[in-house]
Parts: sequence; C-alpha cells; structure tokens
Amino acid sequence: MSSSGEAQSDNSEYRGWLLKWTNYIKGYRQRWFVLSDGLLSYYRSQAEMAHTCRGTINLAGASLESEDSCNFVISNGGAQVFHLRARSEVDRQRWITALELAKDRANKMRERVDDEEDFVVSPESTATALRQKLDHLNTCQNLVNQHGLALQQAISQVEDSAKLKSLMKDPVIAHLVKKTAEFRVASSSMMKACSTFVTYAAHHEKEWQMAREQRERLEETVESLARQHMSLEKAMTKSKRNLSDIKQDRPPGEGVVGIFDSDEDDEDFYDAMDNSTDSNNGNTVTMVTTSSPKLEEEPVVQEADRSSISLKSASRKRRLRIPDKPNDKANLWNIMKNCIGKELSKIPMPVNFNEPISFLQRLTEDMEYAELLTRASECKTVEETLTYLSAVAVSSYATTSCRTSKPFNPLLGETFEYDRTSDYGWRSFAEQVSHHPPVSALHVEHDNWTYYQDFSMTSKFRGKYLQVFPIGTTHFVVKSTGHHYTWNKVCTTVHNIIVGKLWVDQSGEILVKEHTTGASARVKFHPYSYFSRETPRRVTGGVFAPDGSPKFELQGTWDNSMSCAEVLSSDGDNWKTAEQQTRWVKNAPLEESEKIYHFTAMACTLNEPEEGVAPTDARNRPDQRLMEQQNYPAANSMKVQLEEAQRARRRAREAKVAAEGPAAKYEPKWFVKKECEITGEEIWRFTEEYWKCKETQSWDRCPVLYLEDEQENSDT
Repeated sequence: MSSSGEAQSDNSEYRGWLLKWTNYIKGYRQRWFVLSDGLLSYYRSQAEMAHTCRGTINLAGASLESEDSCNFVISNGGAQVFHLRARSEVDRQRWITALELAKDRANKMRERVDDEEDFVVSPESTATALRQKLDHLNTCQNLVNQHGLALQQAISQVEDSAKLKSLMKDPVIAHLVKKTAEFRVASSSMMKACSTFVTYAAHHEKEWQMAREQRERLEETVESLARQHMSLEKAMTKSKRNLSDIKQDRPPGEGVVGIFDSDEDDEDFYDAMDNSTDSNNGNTVTMVTTSSPKLEEEPVVQEADRSSISLKSASRKRRLRIPDKPNDKANLWNIMKNCIGKELSKIPMPVNFNEPISFLQRLTEDMEYAELLTRASECKTVEETLTYLSAVAVSSYATTSCRTSKPFNPLLGETFEYDRTSDYGWRSFAEQVSHHPPVSALHVEHDNWTYYQDFSMTSKFRGKYLQVFPIGTTHFVVKSTGHHYTWNKVCTTVHNIIVGKLWVDQSGEILVKEHTTGASARVKFHPYSYFSRETPRRVTGGVFAPDGSPKFELQGTWDNSMSCAEVLSSDGDNWKTAEQQTRWVKNAPLEESEKIYHFTAMACTLNEPEEGVAPTDARNRPDQRLMEQQNYPAANSMKVQLEEAQRARRRAREAKVAAEGPAAKYEPKWFVKKECEITGEEIWRFTEEYWKCKETQSWDRCPVLYLEDEQENSDT
C-alpha cells in the first residue's frame, strides 16, 4: 500500500500512510494520517475516519525532529510524542515540509487569536492605523534621505583624496573603491524608491478615504431601501388579505387570478364546492387549479368524506435544497475566551454549532419513513407488525451518523406543524410544552393509525464525550384493531467533544411492546469497540410471541438498513431461520449533502416558509431563518435577543405565580397532560384544537415569542 501523501487543492490538508511506533512488542504499525487545520490525526484505516480518531496532536508550539533519512519525531512538549517513519526519504521530506507549513500557520493563527479583542475590526480603526503607519514611513524616509546624502558625500571625499589615488595600484584598494561606487548607486536608487513609495501610499490613503465615504453612503442607501422594502411587504400583506376575503366570497367553482399570481408559481390551488353530487357520496370536493401564466383551468376531483384527514391540505411543490452553509469554521477557543467572567446561564452558544432547524422539526424527522407505519397497520399478525415498528425505531437514528450539529432549542410555546396529507396521508403537530426541564410533545395522525410521543432528556459530560439519555415513551395505535404499541429510545454518545472529529454512536436496547396481546420485540444497539472486528453500528434482536417464543430474528445497522427472518425452529439461543426480508433501507443522500448540513430531502422542506401556520411556528423564528440565509452575525444577535426575551417572560411569570398562586403557571396551548390508560404514566396528549383554529386563522391563544417586527412578517 502506497505511503505517499495526498495534498488537497487548497493546500490546507495533507494525508497519507505512515508507520507509527506503538510499543516494543508490535513495533511500527501502519496508520492513515490526516493533517488539517494545524492538527495531525491518525486512524487505523481510511474507512475509520467517519467515526473514530485514534489520536491527535496540535502542531501549534510543537517540535519536529528528523532522526535519519526516514524517521522523524513530533512532540508538543512531552504530553504527546509521535515517532513516525516514512517509506522513503522523499516521502519523509514531503511530510516534513507539509508539517512545517501547517505548524507555521497554526502558530500565526494562535497569535492572532491571542491578540484579538473583538470579532470584528471597524474600518475606522483600520484607517487610523494605516495613517499612523504612513506618518511613521514618512519619518523613516526623511532619515534615509538625510543619512544617505551624508554617506554619499563622505564617499566622494574619499574618492577625491590624493592619498587614495596613490593607493589605487593596490588591487584590494581598487576592488574596495569599485564596491563603494556600486553602493553609492544602490543607495541612490533605494532613496528614490522610498520616496516614490511614500508618494504612492499617500495617494492611496486619499483613495481609501474616498472609498470609505462611498461605502458609508452606500450603507445609508441600502438601509433606506430595506425600510422601503419592509413597508412594501406590509402593504402587499394587507392586499393579499383583502384578496383572500374576495376569494372566500366568490361564487362556487370560480377561480381567481390576482395581481399577486407570480410567474414563478406554476400552479395555485383554490378550494371550491361543486354543486353536483356523486351518486355514491353526497359530499364531493372539487379542487380547481388556476394557472397564472397560461390562464388555464384544470379541474382535479377528489372524493372523500369531509371528516377524512386526507382533504385537509392541497398538494404543493416543496423545495429540494436549502442554501449551502458558508465555509465559516467557528473558533472554539476564541468563543471560550470571550465567555470569561460571564454568568454561565447567560453565555450564548453561537449558531455556528447549529443546523437551521428547530428541535421540534428534528423530532418530526422521525416520520421520514412513515410508510413503514402504514405497512405495520396493515399487517395480519401482531408479530409481523412488530418487525416494521422495530425498523421505524431504528430508522430514527439514521441521520445521526453524519449530522453532528445541534438543532435550535425551542422557545417555550414554540410549535411546528407539518401537513403531508395530500401526498403521504399524515400530518403532525409538535409543541414545546415545558422549558425547565425541556419537554417536546409530538402528535401524528393518519387515517389508519395514530403516533404520539413526548421527549425529554438528561445528559452527562465525561470529558472526551457527551452522553444523552432520552426520557419519554413513543406510542403507536392501529385504529382498525385497537392494538397499542410503545417503545423507548436508546442512549446517544457524542465523541471527541474537545479535540478531533465529532462522531456519534448509539447504545442500549429498545423494547417494542404490544399491550393488548403481550407480544414484544427487542432491538440491541451494539456500541462501537476499538478491539471488536464486528460491523460498526450493528443492531440485532428478535420478535417474541406472548409466550416468549421467538417468531422473527432482526439484524442490520442503524445507519443503513434492517431486515428480519422468520424463525422456523429454536433451541435456546440457536435459531433456524428462513431467508432475510428487508424491512427498511436508508434513503440515498442528496448530491453534495455535506454542503447543506447533511440534510435529507425531507429535512430540506421542514423550514420552508409556509402561509397560514401559527405565529409561534418554528418556520417564523427569525434567528433560524437568518442562519439558513447564511447571515450568521445577524442570526447570533437575534438569537441573543430571543433568549433574553424568554428569560424576561419567565421572570414575569414567576413573579405572577408568587403573587397569584399556582393557577398562574404556564399551560401549553395545544397539549394537555393526562395519565396513559395503557402504561399508567403521565403523557402529553394533543387536544385536536389546533387544526380547527387553523381553519379560521384564530391565533388569539398563541403567545408572542418573536420580536414585534418579526411577528408582523410571520403573520403573513
């Protein structure tokens, strides 16, 4: 296997095979090394880069020593020492060169971080510093001219002296005179060049001043345009509302083409009742499509009962991607430095570590493979249903293998609706029902089944890794049979919190239980082990009848796929099974998904703006929207304002409780806490009132979570 390194196109990363000294028994072992951002990390193989880093050394302040033609040593002062060996002298020299360059960049970066006082340096301070440097340069130029002229006069006097002329016959003296003359010419050129540079710098200082004034005028113009744009949006909003009122009052079956029908919209859908009735069903809904550019109408008829969920929303085009994330790596040490002396509870975590969705939206992502729930509701036996539900429970962890950014923490009272009845037959609603401790409630409704859960968690930071322990139970009810299933979630561990590449692992056991018959399924998540040769991220388990006998064997990986096989016979732990049947396969990632936070196709649609949702919907959250639009500074500022506003509301609420008693405590708007008739535990149940309020756009009960200006925009 070749050990030669591979340089990246931007020369910021270097990687390749090297031999690393391990111990006196094993000697040198081949390892895959990656040099990036001033850190040298190594792995046992290239495939291991996705989840495990064996060791990392920071080159800032480190020393490099070459022992012979192939061996070299890297040390950072005694805490870490890498004894390395290249395959050849040429390969060693390439690594030494790359390491020296990376070390130099790391040292310069550390010096810049130590000298920084603010994240942003104002143009005015930069101009002042340049002006001071220019004044200093003028002073130095005058000194050079003054001393240079004196030196040239002294040289001329020496050359004209009679004594020197008598000594010219000496070859040493003649060579000295020749070099003196050359120096005089060189010094004259230097003084001339210095004078030209000072003149040029002074000229550009005037240009910089003019450019700065132009920039200030441009900023004022942009600010004025932004104000005009906001006023136009408000006027357009009022006009749209008036148009909506007209559409509600128009005769049945007529489409409306308005001035706000954009050429960018292929189709706008309007509801209309057809006067005719079908012989089989007296309630018929006609969807009339009005195409703005072509002014053509294509009626699409769908027949169903008014009470059916499937008529609650019209199909719509959804976006396929979100804006690419900027190549802006947050400096953890700089952030920690700026937090010194601040109260721990008031230290804001920058959005650089987030992804542009709320945790309520991330919780809704559990529905990405909701078709498995529909298949589960159609199974003939409880045991077969359990194979699909086990796959659903495992699939919810699929995206965590590559997505290590955290979602935005929901504000108390924040909500998120996701209506996919037109294409998938289900709709979901989530609300942040508690902030201390944080609890999120989710409810999903389908014609065949109901899915709901409330989620909370505890965490433990253990130095190198963070463990998250989920709290809460997931419920699934099949409407046709009344079978009630529940399951739990497993522990999530985030490794390399401080140094190295983040990677996520899952461990623990999921118990899926049907409470009517007593049948169950157990799925074990095997934690990654350095010494194990087993497949990483492996899951195994089985489905068991009410009497405990195995019915299906389960196996797969939580980041890729899961299958089951019917158990034909069993003798203790030895099961004879039929052929494997696939229950779940992870959807293929989007093209260049690493540029969009490794989002799936469904995740890209979660934060897509949508009209008619509640003012508290996560889509209307301004800091989250600004981050998606790549405006990180504004997103950080807005995030701090929203968090401070939430703290102020909490203090006011606590004061009200102290004055008026427990009756003044905060109560969720769309969920109520009840005792589960199956498990006996307290859970948050959906009141079903949200969708009724959405039909009439009655949002009086919604709290004001966002700033007033943002609230007006979100209502549109």
